[in-house]
Amino acid sequence: MMASSLACGSLNRLSCSTKALTNVPVTAICAYIGALALSWCVYDLVAGRRWTSILTLSAVAHSFGLVLLCVQTISTRSAMGISARALFLDGIAVSLRLSSTLLYHGYLPNDKSGDYAYQCVDLLSLGLIVFLLHTVLVSKRSTYQEKEDDMSVAPLVVGSIILAALLHGDMDDNPVFDTTWLTGLFVSVTAVLPQYWMISKTDGHVHVLTAHSIAASAVDRLLSGAFMWYVRKYITCVPWVGDFEHTICAILLAHMIHLFFLSDFAYYYIKAIVAQNGNARVLPMGSLSV
Repeated sequence: MMASSLACGSLNRLSCSTKALTNVPVTAICAYIGALALSWCVYDLVAGRRWTSILTLSAVAHSFGLVLLCVQTISTRSAMGISARALFLDGIAVSLRLSSTLLYHGYLPNDKSGDYAYQCVDLLSLGLIVFLLHTVLVSKRSTYQEKEDDMSVAPLVVGSIILAALLHGDMDDNPVFDTTWLTGLFVSVTAVLPQYWMISKTDGHVHVLTAHSIAASAVDRLLSGAFMWYVRKYITCVPWVGDFEHTICAILLAHMIHLFFLSDFAYYYIKAIVAQNGNARVLPMGSLSV
């Protein structure tokens, strides 16, 4: 599988910065504390500690990863190592998801966090993506590695649309918005590939906060996948063969593929940390070596 080969091949040379700072940036600390505080407020105060709120918490994890990229660009005053094409795909995925969740309730958690919190976090993520794209393509364009960020993304989007049109469910009772939601999920799976492509073309070097942002994506997928597994019996579609519910199988398979890509990155990232004999800290503000 081409995507699998890309994920594995692009990361087998992954390395992190050898510069480990003893002082963790205040902005990074605030980002972690803020994400934990927001997650607890959503789980305890909004959702009433209902288990289904993990879908909203997955959106918080996704937004947190984008915040880390913002911290990186602001603190380093550079867009180096950040893929605009990955951000573009991520923006498409979030926008397509919002087109469904802002109008319908078919793919929302059935606790109170699904009334407004989930959508607000996604809107925040979309705003962060717009900010990052402006930073990469406009304000910090001179530091953007455009030549290395040249993976073709149009086939990924078109393929996602076609698959979603064939495999969509009927939770929204609207074929168009059922399709847009599933397209958003499929596009989100591919969104990490341009970042991997860029890493492979920069000799496997990656900024530490970029790595943590990808790790946040893994948490996002774990929580979202757990939710989808929990509600798998309630996600319905118009079966093609007998009573086989193909939509939930497509949803779970998409999560598994995404986690495969992310786990591959995690393996090589941990291997790089071990190779540095612990010099890479959990929250360093390292430099991207190119």
